[in-house]
Amino acid sequence: MNYQWQIIETLSDNQEIKPLRHLLHDQWLLPNRLIHYLRVRRSVLVNGKYISMNEHVQSEDEILLQFCGDEVRTPDANDYVPSAHPHLKVLYENRDLLVVNKPRGQKTHPNYHGEPGTLMNDVAGYLADSENNAYMVHRIDLQTSGAVIIAKNPIVVPILNRLISDGRIHRQYLAVVEGKMQGQGELSWPIGRNPVNPHLHQVNGENAQPALTYYQVIASNQARSLVKLQLATGRTHQLRVHLAHSGHPIVGDPLYNPKSTEGMLLHGWKQKLILPFIMKSLNITAPLPSYFQNYLVKYNLAKDTNLNKGGH
Repeated sequence: MNYQWQIIETLSDNQEIKPLRHLLHDQWLLPNRLIHYLRVRRSVLVNGKYISMNEHVQSEDEILLQFCGDEVRTPDANDYVPSAHPHLKVLYENRDLLVVNKPRGQKTHPNYHGEPGTLMNDVAGYLADSENNAYMVHRIDLQTSGAVIIAKNPIVVPILNRLISDGRIHRQYLAVVEGKMQGQGELSWPIGRNPVNPHLHQVNGENAQPALTYYQVIASNQARSLVKLQLATGRTHQLRVHLAHSGHPIVGDPLYNPKSTEGMLLHGWKQKLILPFIMKSLNITAPLPSYFQNYLVKYNLAKDTNLNKGGH
């Protein structure tokens, strides 16, 4: 059988003894569809041999997962035209994924087949000389900068999506907003589509869904405030809609603060990342762009000396 993707993991020395099925489904979060194909094709090996899903695995066992490619439903990564000279700021990379710092003004992904210049094109170019491809996990808006997770194989995409939906992978943002915002708390207005403009969303709009944002004001004055934000849900334009509805729209937001003529100041600052298979937690920081830093200085908001620290 011709296998397109193979993943080899050696279980840790403190691995709990459990059935292979429980390792794959409960611990590694593989979807049932992938587990089904591993079973019927006998393409999961433990220490070089196929075992049934009910047999037990234990510490230091070597697990080999083999996939032909037809098991996954992730869109074909070949749809992304590789950038010849990708300008990519990689914050973290391992066998399965990378985290990159997307600049403001760049699309996350193409809107039509063959469209160049997006973040996914740059990642495809970055990976062009390897055996990996670029697979989208989540996106951020065109005018938002910051950390974005990109999968390097389609097997980890549903695992990462599950970790995000369960809230185990989460993102913190920094935003500069209009006016003096104070304290900390949560914004919990439901968000739906704007009935007049389908490109906009609004609080209590059409087909509104629950939305929860946590906020903490880091620095403020009468003109501007620097706010730390964390998504508990992932509705479209959630941070932008919630802040605008609160009376403190994001500076430069072209949709929800159209009177502001500056570039939008919303940055995906920190990413709590869970690494698939080993399930180790990492904290990734995307350094602030220079224009963001300069704006904080201009409005006397640069009071937290830890904001510009990068790395993980």
